[in-house]
Amino acid sequence: MKIIKLTTGILGILFSTVSFGASIDHVQNLSMEYNANPAQQGAISPGSSPYFNPAGLMQLENGNYFGVGLQLAIGEEKMEYDGKEYKADLLEPMPNVSFVSKNDERAWYWTLGGIGGGGDLEYEDGVAGIGFLTDLEVSGMSPVTSVNDNYAEGSNKYIQSTLGRAWFVTDKISVSAAGRVVYGMRSLVAEADLTLLNGDDESISIDSERTAWGYGGQFGMNYKATEKLNIGMRYDTRIVMEFEADADETYVNSYLGSVFDSIPNLGNGDGYFGISDFYPEYADGVKMRRDLPAVAAIGASYAVNDRWNLYAGGNYYFNKDADMDREVEEANSNYENGWELAAGSEYWLNNKWAWLIGVNYAYTGAPEETYDDVEYALNSIMLGTGFKYRQSETTEWVVSVANYWYEGNEGIYSEDYGTEENQKYDKSIVSVGVGLTKKF
Repeated sequence: MKIIKLTTGILGILFSTVSFGASIDHVQNLSMEYNANPAQQGAISPGSSPYFNPAGLMQLENGNYFGVGLQLAIGEEKMEYDGKEYKADLLEPMPNVSFVSKNDERAWYWTLGGIGGGGDLEYEDGVAGIGFLTDLEVSGMSPVTSVNDNYAEGSNKYIQSTLGRAWFVTDKISVSAAGRVVYGMRSLVAEADLTLLNGDDESISIDSERTAWGYGGQFGMNYKATEKLNIGMRYDTRIVMEFEADADETYVNSYLGSVFDSIPNLGNGDGYFGISDFYPEYADGVKMRRDLPAVAAIGASYAVNDRWNLYAGGNYYFNKDADMDREVEEANSNYENGWELAAGSEYWLNNKWAWLIGVNYAYTGAPEETYDDVEYALNSIMLGTGFKYRQSETTEWVVSVANYWYEGNEGIYSEDYGTEENQKYDKSIVSVGVGLTKKF
């Protein structure tokens, strides 16, 4: 029997895979400068430090700084099986806002924007898992003879607000501490029209939204080693999030329901079959954890001369300590901890214009056995570039563009379930952005 074609693929909503190049649900492209130069962990900048090096805010000139930015992600997610591609287009805006108030004794900072997920994906021509229904065999027969129509759409967004304070410990060392609140939204809308072996035409559908609040902390330290070298460190705690589903769902009749109930680990024993049999976290009223893992970051900036700065940095994601739904208990440990490495440059062409460029490699920590139609976190290389424009002593603009190349990969369906081939996964994303920082 090829039940894996159904159990791993009935819907193709890439809930977490839009999260650019970071780990599982996390995103790091929180400012326009990151989009051009992702090595921001040790940077000193009013537009970027509130997100990536808040303790470094004490190195800024005294004053109030307001920052606002908007990125637009454009891309494509796709799966392939048996020569057929299943695609969804991505077009998602991602705004961010920050405020910093700094004097000789302390700095207050506040940020608002995305922290995870990535947006909406719509599969207008259906998904691989629905097509696989016709290959499902029970006692030598397929209970579904044809799939007449199928459609799926999903959304995954996490919004954060962080409020914190930074202060000097010595003239070279500063620290920061902050509280963070996160609101998560994960939705699923899907339907399929089926013809069954007994000749009946049936439909299954679901319209579900899961929401959760989470709380955590952020702690940082900055070391101004020399006039040229600055080192920044940051730790974002795990955000524990318990999602609760609010759903409307229709089911297939008892004929197909009883077939699925006869297969171990497939039906729920009620004699009916619906989409939530495979995605129980989306069933009405279900509560389930989906945490954002803790992140440790470290980076450095080095002034080669008055015009040229070099940057390097890295992130480490504690995925093993985060509880994530859709995995059975023994599969939860399959996730490895993830990491990222980045390098970048900022060169001032003149007193008004600077050129930024950077590269980032992300290892997500998600092995092949965790891949399926609804979730596959692929490793990636990101290359970004852009320009800063210093309009005046108090106003600075950033424009940026970044391209993400993903390492296409396969699942392990043929190894585990005897299918003729493994399903293939790939995606591509371009992010463009513009930001403004104003000092008052």
